[in-house]
Amino acid sequence: MRFLYVMDPMCSWCWAFAPVIDRLHSNYPNIPFDTVMGGLAPDSDVPMPQELQQMISATWRRIEQQTGTRFNHEFWQNCKPRRSTYPACRAVISAEQQQAGSSKAMIRAIQHAYYLQAQNPSDADTLIQLADNMGLDRAAFTDQLYSEETEQRLQQHLRLAAQIGANGFPSLYLATDEDKLTPISLGYSDWTQVQRTLERYI
Repeated sequence: MRFLYVMDPMCSWCWAFAPVIDRLHSNYPNIPFDTVMGGLAPDSDVPMPQELQQMISATWRRIEQQTGTRFNHEFWQNCKPRRSTYPACRAVISAEQQQAGSSKAMIRAIQHAYYLQAQNPSDADTLIQLADNMGLDRAAFTDQLYSEETEQRLQQHLRLAAQIGANGFPSLYLATDEDKLTPISLGYSDWTQVQRTLERYI
């Protein structure tokens, strides 16, 4: 039995779901937990259209009102957003390659930088600085971020997400020894909803 969590570090609903994931780790510490990068948006150097910025900004405010999740709305004035989340996904994979078990810390570092500190995780410089702050080897992380191996691992993550039908994030599953996947939360759910579902299977 293990948990399978499909997400993107720059998914705002995944940021709202972060406290639920923390409770999951705390309440079920002996159940293995695998995180899959779903990849919201591929690489792009094109500035995000104003209409899309307004749509995502409105989503942040809706999540804030619905869940109480904090957002720093100065991001939209301080940064030049791009619709590109693959770099952040590669950063999570690169951190894990350098230091086993560090993917969770990198996800949280990216989320804090993006949603609370108004930094842009679409920029490699942001991701490299976050790795440095975590105590990872800066030069090695930079090499890994752009390596063919990391790209291949990202594509493996994307294929797995597609194979299991995780078309939206967050998507949380419980996998049995027979590799049967049971959906626990497809999209955002609060802890009470998640726990109620888990009680049927654990």
